[in-house]
Amino acid sequence: MTDTTAFDWRSFLLGWSGEWADSLPEGETRGEDDEAAQRTRWLGFPSASEERITTLEERLGRRMPPSYREFLKVSDGWRHAGGFVSLLAGTSDAHWHNDESGLAVMFEEYLDDDAGPEERREVDLWRRGLQLDVESDATHVLLDPEDVDEDGEWAVYTWASWRAAPPERHANFLEFMRDMHREFHSLGAHRSDGEPVFANATTRKLDALVEEARLEALGGGWERAVKALDEAKGYGRPRAAGLGDQIRRLLGETYMVYFDGLVTDPQYAPELLPPLVAEHAAHSYRGDSTLTFHLRGADDDLVSLAYATLDQIRNGTYRYTAAGPFGEAVERARELARWGDTDGAWRTLIDALPMWEPLGPDHLAPLGWVADPVLGPLLTPERGRELLSTPRGGQAGEAPSPPAGLDPGDLAWLAEPDPGNHRTCYRFVLVEGTEPEELPGRLADADTVLSEPMTLWEARRKSVHDQREFSSYDDRALMAVGRTGTGWSFAFDGEPGPFDQGRFVSPAAAASAGTRAVVVWSGLRTPHREPFFHLSVAHDGAEHYAFTYADGEIRQHGEIPRALDPGRFFGAPEVGAEAERTLLESVAGEFGASLPRHALVSGRLHTFTSGSWTRPPRDGETYTVIRMDWGDPRPADGRRTGEDGPRRR
Repeated sequence: MTDTTAFDWRSFLLGWSGEWADSLPEGETRGEDDEAAQRTRWLGFPSASEERITTLEERLGRRMPPSYREFLKVSDGWRHAGGFVSLLAGTSDAHWHNDESGLAVMFEEYLDDDAGPEERREVDLWRRGLQLDVESDATHVLLDPEDVDEDGEWAVYTWASWRAAPPERHANFLEFMRDMHREFHSLGAHRSDGEPVFANATTRKLDALVEEARLEALGGGWERAVKALDEAKGYGRPRAAGLGDQIRRLLGETYMVYFDGLVTDPQYAPELLPPLVAEHAAHSYRGDSTLTFHLRGADDDLVSLAYATLDQIRNGTYRYTAAGPFGEAVERARELARWGDTDGAWRTLIDALPMWEPLGPDHLAPLGWVADPVLGPLLTPERGRELLSTPRGGQAGEAPSPPAGLDPGDLAWLAEPDPGNHRTCYRFVLVEGTEPEELPGRLADADTVLSEPMTLWEARRKSVHDQREFSSYDDRALMAVGRTGTGWSFAFDGEPGPFDQGRFVSPAAAASAGTRAVVVWSGLRTPHREPFFHLSVAHDGAEHYAFTYADGEIRQHGEIPRALDPGRFFGAPEVGAEAERTLLESVAGEFGASLPRHALVSGRLHTFTSGSWTRPPRDGETYTVIRMDWGDPRPADGRRTGEDGPRRR
């Protein structure tokens, strides 16, 4: 809570007046009052006596809030409060607004029938508020006698017809005047050519604060740094916004983060342009004109680079690079992340961060990697704070304690509910002593190759678009691959089709040539279907043991280890998440394998389409095949059918 009665109004107002007088261009025609204010270096008026203030309070029937009272004792009114209020009321001009503007009536028309008390209270502001604006650019300033804090301060609300925003609230009159001083500075900082340089004691103090904050941020003190940068940004100081946006972006904040003043500098564009372009690509529903707007002032080469980067990001081909030892760590991290080890990838980046070299004095941290399709998913708010807390760029300091990894290192997480409860059925294959690149050869046709890394959602969308034939007897799995556990590779399908025990064929035997393979298919929590679970283990091309729980019964063969005995898990009348969890824990314990949660849920992995998990149809069994044409809508003889789009045959 600000002690408004102890504030030194005279020093504050004198300083503001001097800054205003020094900022005026020479030879500009001004009114008599402004000429006098420049000459005397005073924007205010003579102080109001206690008698004048008491007379005001008797006229209004209310005691004035403390900060407004203290202000009046120094100046009975004020000129040029910010950029849009040319005269602020003193004791003679302050009066109840009484909806003089008609805004209460206007805003009432926009209220819904179910508008709550808070919305109606906002409308009534125009009837109860004390008006302080005397002359302004269609800007209203009202003290609210019903928005009062424990010190008796009234909130101040400002509103302008040309701003597409609700009234802005200031905690009290002192905070309002501070905000108007900031507004004056912010407008003055963006001078056009020919106007005097806007420099004074306040700007020099703030610019020194920005430089201190920059060094503080590089040393790991980002929390103090961002507060200082935000303060300087409010006054429109150059560098402050661009530096502060780098911190915010690594905290996962993207709204209104434009790296202002830096992204159009060719020195910093290689790092700052990709995250700006990536955020645009994620939300560019109405075209690319806004990208050009945020690059205003950039030369043609930089704009061309921006659009080339935009194409790479939309195509998933953007690849972040950096110089020196940190750049080498980036390549190692990408290799780990693309095979699912996101925790290892993150530790690789962080361990190399002290060796990172900024592109220039206003570069606080590596940022281009957040736009990399493989590295970007590594970022979480916790990890962003760890990166920002790590000394770098030649600054000394103590490294922070690392946060916990994102992958639990087990299989039991598959039994936990996910957002939306979508992961109720899944299947995976574990193959020991092999690399992920080998899995298509073990689980699919000989010519099957891995895709570029992509999310499972992207992979499914692409798979459906590329598929031309659908068979009711075909059950091909779209599988994400990677490394896991101690020497295992995995192939994972998070959205399998229905489980048909009569036609199911485990791929374990085919996958196990020269090694071991484990297959799990769980549907213990699938809604509206009978729960089921399958486990099969094969070695050197032959299935050693397997069991299937379905329709309330267990079918098994082979010598099943005691730890995996299905009788231990399916004895209860109700089978669900708890049985699933204990089963998965037992599988992980038996084989020392796990699956990477973060990579599968939020990352990008290589994918491929497996061979069918069901046997071919037998004699006399009927099935349906649907073939889709996505291209030229004409039959084989070349005649057009008059139809567009896909056709079933």
